[in-house]
Amino acid sequence: MTFFRISLILFLFHSLLSPSLGQGKYSNEFLSIGVGARAQAMGNSVLASVSDVTAGVWNPAGLAFAETYEGIQVGAMHAEWFAGIGKFDYLGLTLPFSNDRRRLAFSMIRFGIDNIPNTLSLYEADGTVNFDNVSEFSAADYAFLISYAQDLKVKQGRLLLGGNIKVIHRRIGPFANSWGFGLDLGMQYRKGPWRFGLLARDIPSTFNGWSFSFSEEDKEVLTITDNEIPINNVEVTKPAIGMGIGRYFQINDVGIYPEINWLITTDGQRNTLISSDPFSIDPSFGLELDYKQFLFLRAGVNQFQREIDFDNTELLRYRPGIGVGLKIGQINLDYAFTDLGAENSSYSHIVSLMIQFKSK
Repeated sequence: MTFFRISLILFLFHSLLSPSLGQGKYSNEFLSIGVGARAQAMGNSVLASVSDVTAGVWNPAGLAFAETYEGIQVGAMHAEWFAGIGKFDYLGLTLPFSNDRRRLAFSMIRFGIDNIPNTLSLYEADGTVNFDNVSEFSAADYAFLISYAQDLKVKQGRLLLGGNIKVIHRRIGPFANSWGFGLDLGMQYRKGPWRFGLLARDIPSTFNGWSFSFSEEDKEVLTITDNEIPINNVEVTKPAIGMGIGRYFQINDVGIYPEINWLITTDGQRNTLISSDPFSIDPSFGLELDYKQFLFLRAGVNQFQREIDFDNTELLRYRPGIGVGLKIGQINLDYAFTDLGAENSSYSHIVSLMIQFKSK
């Protein structure tokens, strides 16, 4: 109850503050990438089915599906995007309360690009080029999430509720950094083979307070090269609603699980399959096959976008993904290969690991 009291106070604080702040489209978009090779292989269609430590990022309600005797779960993931230029890492931990109906989780995410050349001091005062003045810096986004979930134990099926408090830190070398805060609320309902999921993300909005630090020499270079000198500001991430539905089929030793998700954004018209202002809808679809809950094969598709070719013909592009998984004892090892449809062949290999420490 303390968790929800704190959430309510912060919710009211946001409601008073948000109308006076600027709105940033695609703000904190690195959190939409998602964690876990299972999700990436299934086109991020996991809102209704996720039930391990990664639920702290996808849908915190799913954390409560694990029973107390299943103990502590630790999850980790590493992925390289844009042919290795960007590094995406995740580390998560979930542990049960003594009450069988509740769970707590901690998650950390980093998406960064390292070794970026800083050429602001490339030229000397006399106009000559001095490459010794070139230094390197990193641009990285961090997110820290604290999640709570509870199983309400309804008479028919299972109703799970959960929420996130998230702290976001973004840094661009020595030049800029920001701190932000946000809230997510999630729900899952399971009855028989059916799975339903609902996620309210960034409610009522998430903000990032940016501060910039440029030397007078840097500002002079930016002015001479017709670049705008940024000023301190606040960036707002508008809310989004995610919905998912799936059904599990069992045929002898083979399980089949298809799931479809919809993400409804509220920050204006986006290039999605269903595009309007202010609401846009981005659907995704995933499929998972398992053999005795030991070997898993997965495929999915998401990020449908319309593009205009050189001859003015409209093309529908999307991001497919495939993957495999193994469950050996208390260890889950998953692999995904995604972004196969990228025009520049910027594919990504994603590996994630989950270890479970069962209670005695």
